[in-house]
Amino acid sequence: MKDVKCECGHVNPHGTVLCEACGKVLVEQSQDQPLLDMRYEGSARRSQTYNKSIIDKIWNFFSSVKVGVWLIVITLVASAAGTILPQEMYIPPTMPAEEYYEDQYGWFGKLYYVLGFNNLYSSWWYLILIAMIGISLVICSLDRVVPLYKALKAQRVTRHEGFLKRQRLFGISENGDQQDLTAVKERLKSKRYHVREENGDLLAEKNRFSRWGPYVNHVGLIIFLIGGMLRFVPGMYIDKVLWLREGETKVVPETDGQYYVANEKFILENYDKEKDKTFEAAIDRAGMVVKNYQTNAVLYKRVGPAIPGEKPELEKVKEHKIKVNQPLKFERFALYQVDYKLDELNTMSFSLTNKDSGKTFGDIKVNLYDPKPKYDLENGYAVEVLSFFPDFEFGEDGEPTTKSRIPNNPAFVFKMISPEVPKGETSFVAIQQTIEPLGDNQYKMAFKGIETKNVTALTVRKDLTIWIIIVGGILFMIGVIQGAYWNHRRIWVQNKDGKIWIAAHTNKNWFGLKREIEFVLTETKLTIPNDQVQRERMDKEGV
Repeated sequence: MKDVKCECGHVNPHGTVLCEACGKVLVEQSQDQPLLDMRYEGSARRSQTYNKSIIDKIWNFFSSVKVGVWLIVITLVASAAGTILPQEMYIPPTMPAEEYYEDQYGWFGKLYYVLGFNNLYSSWWYLILIAMIGISLVICSLDRVVPLYKALKAQRVTRHEGFLKRQRLFGISENGDQQDLTAVKERLKSKRYHVREENGDLLAEKNRFSRWGPYVNHVGLIIFLIGGMLRFVPGMYIDKVLWLREGETKVVPETDGQYYVANEKFILENYDKEKDKTFEAAIDRAGMVVKNYQTNAVLYKRVGPAIPGEKPELEKVKEHKIKVNQPLKFERFALYQVDYKLDELNTMSFSLTNKDSGKTFGDIKVNLYDPKPKYDLENGYAVEVLSFFPDFEFGEDGEPTTKSRIPNNPAFVFKMISPEVPKGETSFVAIQQTIEPLGDNQYKMAFKGIETKNVTALTVRKDLTIWIIIVGGILFMIGVIQGAYWNHRRIWVQNKDGKIWIAAHTNKNWFGLKREIEFVLTETKLTIPNDQVQRERMDKEGV
């Protein structure tokens, strides 16, 4: 595949339709297309020239705009499917994900989990789709922008007659002199055209930079996609929910055990109907409207190495009142207030009681998050916790089970030991329910009371990719503005055998170009060039 040398002397790459220098037609177009296709200046695009090796075929596949559009459509459909049900990272850590989706959403939830939509945005096939869109953008841009740049850079002032005749705006003036050309040149400059002159011919050009708008747009998208994919690199992006009960201290996720946060107090404030008249209607409708919810938190840092099984030594770093949009920040982490739960069960108290006499032989307080296996009441009395069901329900087999590790509906199997029954009596105790599975007992566990605590939910966030995404977004918008608000305009004025040939081209906004030409040719003897598309349309309509 050899290069093509034009009669003007310029050597063009194989596959060039229009000579890069003079514009002569090297590959004749269809007779049904009298005007030149100027989208890429008739330059030789690799995807339309080579199709032999496997590299050529891959290049041609990804350089297709249709392929790029289909990849985007498929990705958008998949992304939408990922929002039908919550992603696994946002479900409560109460049970395995497989069981949670089926329990909450039935057969659809099970299918959703089996197909992998529970972790859609980090799945291998979704990342491959994103990568393929990026590859398509890169190849599409290179396939077009490189030959376009070379063609625009190589263009000469004097153009071939066939090139001028087959522009949309073209006209020949029989009368015209050097004085008219000088006036045209000055008026073009007043319109901020860059005017080049060669052998008495003129090429006026402006806003060439707008041709690069789509490619700047593509670069922004590529950077944006890279930033999005980097979020799946460990340590680059963290978004996890940490539930903390009042008085509880937990390690901050993804900090390698270096930082801990304590929930000193959770505060919930509602709007007052009497004081806040603006929210009166909303309060009447909803019952209450939250004004503020915050966590009075304390951040600690571990001192010394972590020793398994031992309580870490912590050093206080700072205190902060975490509110919505007022996070606790440290290093590159931020803790945001996102949710809360009021009056969650924390402890339950029982008394070992003789059923006949009603006499009690000691009290026990069971921590619902860490129950002891045995409670010694002295004098031969004791209570053992044989089984604990934090969120009790009966399973399909009729046996007691738990739906989650959160004590929403706690139930116990107690073994009550007394001097009269040293081997112990078994009792199943739930809220408002007591079952004696092995017959009547002499003793029972009498419910005494509960203690509750408020729980706060904090989002632990770290994002090292945000600046990449911001840069990509800014470049994307620059490209959009660059291509949308400016257009590349060129006007050729040539003296051929005493006649003045005028041709013009723009990539859009032909009306604006016509108005500028009318202004430039005002007070000269030169005629305004015809719009060949409009004239052809009028001829067809018989006007």
